[in-house]
Amino acid sequence: MLQRDSSKSVWHNGWVAGKRGVATLPRLLSRRRVNGPRGGGVTMQQVTVRVPASTSNLGPGYDCLGVALRLHNSVTVVRGKMPRSSLPRIVSDAADRFFNQARRRAFSFSYSIVEEVPRCRGLGSSATVRLGVLLGLNRLSGDPLDRLNLFKLCAELEGHPDNAAPASFGGFTVVQSSASVLLARDKREACPTVYRFYVAPRLYFVLLVPELEIQTARARRILPSKISRIAGVENCANACAVTAAFASRDYEKMRGSFSDNLHQPFRAKLIQFLPRVIAAAERAGALGAFLSGSGSAVAAVTLEAPEKIAAAMARAADLPAHTIITHADNRGAQVLPVRNQQSAIHH
Repeated sequence: MLQRDSSKSVWHNGWVAGKRGVATLPRLLSRRRVNGPRGGGVTMQQVTVRVPASTSNLGPGYDCLGVALRLHNSVTVVRGKMPRSSLPRIVSDAADRFFNQARRRAFSFSYSIVEEVPRCRGLGSSATVRLGVLLGLNRLSGDPLDRLNLFKLCAELEGHPDNAAPASFGGFTVVQSSASVLLARDKREACPTVYRFYVAPRLYFVLLVPELEIQTARARRILPSKISRIAGVENCANACAVTAAFASRDYEKMRGSFSDNLHQPFRAKLIQFLPRVIAAAERAGALGAFLSGSGSAVAAVTLEAPEKIAAAMARAADLPAHTIITHADNRGAQVLPVRNQQSAIHH
């Protein structure tokens, strides 16, 4: 469990720093052993993990900024004789990576998902599945890995850390900018630094979720390899302003800071309604709006009138879509108590 009463936590190589000082990660996370003495030697057979959706990039914070949202997928993992070949690749790859890293004997399992998070919309759906499987297998194996290492495995599987971090730790997260480079080079001994901040419930997130699906790989292929120095400096300034507003909880100061030069102008070729939806949200009073991840969802942030902003975004899109009004999830992925797990199983 994270320090929910702390406004800031810094996660790096097994240490956590917060308002109450510094504690080692294993001590803070109190890893409950299900196969050890506390479990009475009984092997847990089933576990359900509730993982939040996330909106990433937040405009200028490409591959490093993200916020967990109160929209969840619940992943149930059950020990069983399910052939490994019958599992989808997103699940089998997570399982292979977990058993290799944890140095545990692999076992057969089945899984099921109760889905609230729309797929292929830039809301971290794939991260919820990967993290749910990783945390589920970890609990069934006696919790050999801590939360930081499970985040790292999820980020490696994703290829970028900006959804894995908020899904893991909750709140607003900043991942060290070099993290994506480290992951791309497969330097597995290096662990990215994650800064996590509490997000106040007075801040609303308004999501426009079109029927249009966007594959992340395709959305990345259209990005240029270089941008101008002026554009880069502007992005740095905006990303710093957004981060400072979240860290200080002075959210009004993020107004006008979501402009981006790294990915949104190019992805607008795939999502042609993006500029007009952003403009409509801001005219309706939003602090700002941006493409959520690689899209196609568009997210707006506001302190007031979320229904008005949602209606304005839907009108501007002028295509089949629905809107969601929600808040940040400050808890991150949670292993549900055993007594509540039956209700989360989807047959």
